[in-house]
Amino acid sequence: MSWIILLGFALSVFFLLVFFLGRFVQHMKEEQNLQIESFKDGLIDKDNPVGLSGEELEKLKAQQAEAQKHLREVISKIPVVQKDGKFQVDMDAVRKQKEQAAATNGSAVGPQSGKNA
Repeated sequence: MSWIILLGFALSVFFLLVFFLGRFVQHMKEEQNLQIESFKDGLIDKDNPVGLSGEELEKLKAQQAEAQKHLREVISKIPVVQKDGKFQVDMDAVRKQKEQAAATNGSAVGPQSGKNA
């Protein structure tokens, strides 16, 4: 029976402290002219994690879409071979591309340097 009295006393002290805390927070908000945001307003939006305005968000999305498109184009130009169930860069094809690029740059540079001299 004594534990029920003790529990009642403890709960009454707890709720009294919670009441005083609430009054204190309300007083401090009024005193310092604060506005406390709700938890829901503070949540991060998965589409807008930085909290940008609408126009800035659309610019960022367009910029990221363009970057993704460019990245896909660059990656698609890399020669790939499947070895042992894994995709690896085909180094022979890369060397051939470098040689072809050097040959086209070398032939384009040769006649121009002759004209300038």
